[in-house]
Amino acid sequence: MQINTILISPVLTEKATQMAQNNVYAFTVAARANKNQIAAAVELLYKVKVAEVKITIRKGKIKKAGKRMYPVPQANRKIAYISVKEGTINLFPKA
Repeated sequence: MQINTILISPVLTEKATQMAQNNVYAFTVAARANKNQIAAAVELLYKVKVAEVKITIRKGKIKKAGKRMYPVPQANRKIAYISVKEGTINLFPKA
């Protein structure tokens, strides 16, 4: 799997920003990525050492869409919580 397709986006919620203060960062990752691939991608892109990777799957919800409000299922999302040994990940780069 390509490095640039493993990490999709950082999760920027209130819970995730509180966890970032403890050097635990949350990313939405590709559904087929495993823990070793995720750790390698973070180490390569952000130049930090990864201590631990935990993965959860958020189930997709059923939303109503369209003129007649048909139920449309949303896809599941895979979230990786990455603990960093040393250093920090700058999710908001300064200009």
